[in-house]
Amino acid sequence: MKSINCIGADFGASNGRVFVGRFDGSVLELCEVHRFENNPVRLGKSLFWDFLYLFNNLKIGIYKAKKQFESITSIGVDTWGVDYGLIDKYGNLISNPYHYRDMRTRTAIEEVGNIVPLKQLYNTTGIQFMNFNTIFQLYIDYKTRPEIMKNVSSLLFMPDLFAYFLTGEKVNEYTIASTSQLLDAHKRTWSFDIIEKLGFEKDLFNDIIYPGNILGKLSKDVQEELEVESIPVIAVGSHDTASAVAAAPFSDGKQTVYLSCGTWSLMGVELESPLINEKTFEKNFTNEGGVENKIRFLKNITGLWIIQQLKSAWSKKFEEVNYNLISELAQKSNVDYAIDPDSEQFLAPVDIISEIKNFCRIHFGKEPETLGDIARVAYNGIVKKYQNTVEEIENLTGLKISTINMVGGGIRDRYLCELTAKFTQRDVVAGPVEATVFGNILMQLIALGEIKNLQEGRELLKKSVQFEYYKGR
Repeated sequence: MKSINCIGADFGASNGRVFVGRFDGSVLELCEVHRFENNPVRLGKSLFWDFLYLFNNLKIGIYKAKKQFESITSIGVDTWGVDYGLIDKYGNLISNPYHYRDMRTRTAIEEVGNIVPLKQLYNTTGIQFMNFNTIFQLYIDYKTRPEIMKNVSSLLFMPDLFAYFLTGEKVNEYTIASTSQLLDAHKRTWSFDIIEKLGFEKDLFNDIIYPGNILGKLSKDVQEELEVESIPVIAVGSHDTASAVAAAPFSDGKQTVYLSCGTWSLMGVELESPLINEKTFEKNFTNEGGVENKIRFLKNITGLWIIQQLKSAWSKKFEEVNYNLISELAQKSNVDYAIDPDSEQFLAPVDIISEIKNFCRIHFGKEPETLGDIARVAYNGIVKKYQNTVEEIENLTGLKISTINMVGGGIRDRYLCELTAKFTQRDVVAGPVEATVFGNILMQLIALGEIKNLQEGRELLKKSVQFEYYKGR
């Protein structure tokens, strides 16, 4: 058969990538056609997405893909969750979208909890409390930018926003909307009861589209600018973790947890329906929407963000270092204590080295000095979180977990995979590295009728991707 060429655009925490996934009927392979930085822009004390720069690079990627492959079948876009753009009644973007690491929402959980009891909020949405969730960002927007909010007619999450400026269609994709803490987890629709109680305008929220459906086609303006045809844009699992989980080829869903690891680590299981009760509330687990109407029952854990910050800080202060060197030095270290990577001081640190030393001095009465020791306390902290989370998942779901399927860019770090197997005492299957893009493209292939369902897509990946294995016992 003639190859199907699908564009998968993934906006990650440090860069954006545009891939073409080529499917020949038996194997799916990826070809990277464009890569660019995706760093937040600081303006005063605030952090923003550089949306115009990113959208321009998305278009450059589409143009390059067309030139390289001639025929492009479809396009799918994913980003991380919670962040959004605001559109006025004329269809214009109102300011650059805030970045989730902006600190304006520090007190928002408590303030929202005074209006809607937090337990009620969790029982409805099933979402883990994190102060950058959409509900808290939007609350602060109404509180601090009332004049701007009067002119808003539509809220579009970041992948919805990219798709809107490609197609002119305004919709909210299900998996990304589920991260907002404004969606009813059981009904899988907007919780207008919560929305009204918080004073948000109902009209801001658009119709929900589910992964595997055609969202729209490239507008005439975009077609003319990029010299392309009327290519369909498909709603994928536009929350990047939803796409990554879609590409996790579980050996046995009842004995395997997924671990999507990169800047953030997200560990959980696929369920048919939300798991919301007193214990899941207490342990702060989340019930996010997945593809094929699944629920991603998981916990968000700070991942390699700390190692990324350490690389940057050490290179600026002392000497240029790379990730391989940091990993090697950490492996040689004998330090046996650990930071808590989810501590607030590590969310947006000015100096990660000082913050790690301060944490260790306060909690252990000593400080790591060398790069290897500093990295080791970070690695130890990350994998201890993994260990605790696996045990919590077993206790909450009644499942007996024997295997961890690690996916994402973090699995390039073999030391992280080895430590994960050692600390959790579970076997680790590592792969695919580009899980998010693979999952993005699998949903396009389903929408196009090229594969039947996700199960067939996961079997396809087993034939298309090499995996690595680490023994936990």
